[in-house]
Amino acid sequence: MPASLSPFAPIHQISAAFASGAASPVALTETYLDRIGALDGKLGAFVDVYADQARQAAEGAEKAIRSGHRIGPLHGVPIALKDLVEMEGRVTTGGSAAWRDRRSQVTATIVHRLIAAGMIVIGKVLTVEFAYGGWGTNQHMGTPWNPWDMDEHRVPGGSSCGSGVAVAAGLTAAAIGTDTGGSVRLPASFCGIVGLKTTVGRISTWGVLPLSETLDTIGPMTRSVEDAALLFDALQGPDPKDPNTLRRDNADVLAPLRRGVAGLRLAALPAAEREGIDPEVLANYDESLRRLESLGATIVPIELPLHIAAYAAPVATIIASEGYANLRETVEHGNLALDRHVRERVLAGKSFSAQDYVLTLRLQRRLRQAMLEAMEGIDALLTPTTTSAALPVAGIDEGKTPATLTRMGNFVEMCGLSLPNGFTAGGLPTSLQILCRGYDEATALRIGWAYEQATEWHRRTPPGVS
Repeated sequence: MPASLSPFAPIHQISAAFASGAASPVALTETYLDRIGALDGKLGAFVDVYADQARQAAEGAEKAIRSGHRIGPLHGVPIALKDLVEMEGRVTTGGSAAWRDRRSQVTATIVHRLIAAGMIVIGKVLTVEFAYGGWGTNQHMGTPWNPWDMDEHRVPGGSSCGSGVAVAAGLTAAAIGTDTGGSVRLPASFCGIVGLKTTVGRISTWGVLPLSETLDTIGPMTRSVEDAALLFDALQGPDPKDPNTLRRDNADVLAPLRRGVAGLRLAALPAAEREGIDPEVLANYDESLRRLESLGATIVPIELPLHIAAYAAPVATIIASEGYANLRETVEHGNLALDRHVRERVLAGKSFSAQDYVLTLRLQRRLRQAMLEAMEGIDALLTPTTTSAALPVAGIDEGKTPATLTRMGNFVEMCGLSLPNGFTAGGLPTSLQILCRGYDEATALRIGWAYEQATEWHRRTPPGVS
């Protein structure tokens, strides 16, 4: 009789248990469905649960694996999709109550790839409306509850808020997020999980509702770095429907994963950039640097081409301009129930001229080159992911964003990995961000894997849902 798996087991352990017959895709799927039924009434991560279809897919996966027809390491593993990802015939709301009945006419490329890898789509999870917000709040569809504090409602991080909560709370093995200014890394940080921000063009965005085509990226959200690498490997690659994916050959992220960090040169956050970061976050960050140094990495200084906070304005220009172009008919419709803060962010795009937009794109090209020069001889830039742990929902300022340390990576086309690196005295997770040159996901994952193996932070689970 197959043994039961922990709902918090990472994918690579689940995969090994399935392959050996020690665990069952059917049983694990039922575990997640039971937990969704028991916990999601409060957590509010899911928009829709595909229970019957997930059960059928799990039965098929179990029969295939037992008969020797295992597709690969992801076969039979459940995954949730951010509610921007189109699935033909399914409701895709984009986090908007105004689109509650909007049914997809197409299926996104990434869904085809997940299913081809044998994964089980267990449902759709909530996003900030139109993916335009970093705290994870949603005025009309509800703000998911960060599972690390079941007594006080804290922000889950956005815009992939449902993805972060579902993975952290053990409601699914993994989830898909999107990252335009930090929306994979922010919920990964606040929810204590792993999030990989990929380079534009690594993973097809065709069939994913756009916010800003210049900056939008797809990324896996998981409980371990190895899991993120496995999902990246399955999702990457050319797609004729997304010309950006034709830029580069596929990356081998699995072979170098376990090479360690000995000999790597890792840049520390400049002293001037530490201002405004919570002392507990900084303490855990500094300890992360020491741990990586003890593993053989060299921590080096770096001179950034621009103060990190200065990226806020040009990122806002691109997102608002392109967001307004994509959503103008919806946000200009006065009778639709839209989140007022999101509507204001999108409508701000009207105020930017064509000159503003074009000059910002030129600035992006210059700063991308300047960052490459600043990174000469350096393998990665290490920062905290967020300046604080998750804040109470009641006290946040929607006019501000937690994306202070993440937006730069999007603007200069870097890739980035966020992973747990400690906890506050109050038991809330903090996070380390590993930023690498564009298309160098292999190095970000390699550094993250080495750090993860030397620490225990990723093994902790939220006590209120464990």
